[in-house]
Amino acid sequence: MSNSRSENPTVDEAPVLHVDLDAFFASVEILDDPSLRGKPVCVGGAGARGVIASASYEARRYGVHSAMPSVLALRVCPNLIILPGRFERYEVYSRQFHRIINDLTPDYEPLGLDEAFCDLRSLRRLGVAPLEAAARLRARIGDELGLLSGVGLGRNKLFAKLASKRSKPRVVNGELVEGPGVVWVSRDLEAVWLEELPVRALWGVGPATAAKLEKLGLRYVRDLAQVDESTLASHVGLAMAASLSAYAIGEDYREVVTEREVKSVGHDQTFARSLEGVEAVLEALKVHAAVVARALRAQSRVARTFTVVVRFDDRTNVSRSQTLPFGLDDEVGIAAIAGALVQSMELGNAVRLLALHASSFLERSRNAMQLSFAIDAEAQDTRTRAADVGRERQVSHEALRDAVDEIRRRFGRTSVGTAGELKDDGVTIATQRGSHAFGPETPAN
Repeated sequence: MSNSRSENPTVDEAPVLHVDLDAFFASVEILDDPSLRGKPVCVGGAGARGVIASASYEARRYGVHSAMPSVLALRVCPNLIILPGRFERYEVYSRQFHRIINDLTPDYEPLGLDEAFCDLRSLRRLGVAPLEAAARLRARIGDELGLLSGVGLGRNKLFAKLASKRSKPRVVNGELVEGPGVVWVSRDLEAVWLEELPVRALWGVGPATAAKLEKLGLRYVRDLAQVDESTLASHVGLAMAASLSAYAIGEDYREVVTEREVKSVGHDQTFARSLEGVEAVLEALKVHAAVVARALRAQSRVARTFTVVVRFDDRTNVSRSQTLPFGLDDEVGIAAIAGALVQSMELGNAVRLLALHASSFLERSRNAMQLSFAIDAEAQDTRTRAADVGRERQVSHEALRDAVDEIRRRFGRTSVGTAGELKDDGVTIATQRGSHAFGPETPAN
């Protein structure tokens, strides 16, 4: 279904490029350990609550795919190798990936670590041919990073994204079928795809939305074009209905956004063994607070709003937030705020997942702070006392935080640690996104 390479669209015919790295996390692991080559390798959580984040094509031949529960993946592929995520390593490759994209055009929008949209319109005056530029980009990624990628070209984000997926290898009846590498969606091909594609192929349509649409008898994109937007909105919401109605006629009004401000940082963790009692949750929050604090300081920011999310064993969630009149980047202060939020919850069930997120950023240099006078502690509620702890720590420990951060920059992240990071085998530094992002490695009892 891809177009012939003999066709040579202009930038006006193919202004949007989407590039996506193949099996990114798993591919990096194989590059770093060549003994894994040719084996079914995944990155994810190996425990009972883990999920697969990235699967090599060898693993996909068994039916393993991203978002699959690890227990099911091991059932269909008993010799599956599941490795925990190493986000610092993936970020190294991602920065190099973005550098290569930037050499093509600075007008690009990163999506996570391993994909990006590019706006090629600024290259019109240079006489750049989109197909040739896409092929060169893919070749550079392969030559310099050792990674395979898929590249799609279209007149909007919708078709560029669909095209990059079609450009990749795929597994058919357990056999790997090579993809073309680069796919351009012409107007004629657009019409074919809009007639044949299932709704699940559309941007933002996950299993839950697909199930709602299927109940309405809407299985294919062509079906969506026959339904009023207001009818869709009553089932999937106004925003999704507007997007689906536009997609059904091949329109996508989203622009390539070259600068996207980070609005929050956070740390989520699913536990191998659920936490029982408030004390266990408060202890776990110390690690979360340290991760969030380091992420804030790395951006020279402080945060005013902190949110704690708890998921219980029965899969119900509860969350609490607090916004301060000042910003924090001190882990003890953040832990105090988070702890007060937890203490305001009813923890009547074991805690399966714990998350801490920070938002409402200020530049660190613009954080107006002053110490408060001591007042009667008994007259304060838990949150007010926590805020006072945060204010005091933010002011009095600034020099210490800066010194620790500088030592880590010069001598490595484990060269110095706080008391909570000191273990029997040295300094253990938790990383953002959890010990890894895909669930605990050890099985739950």
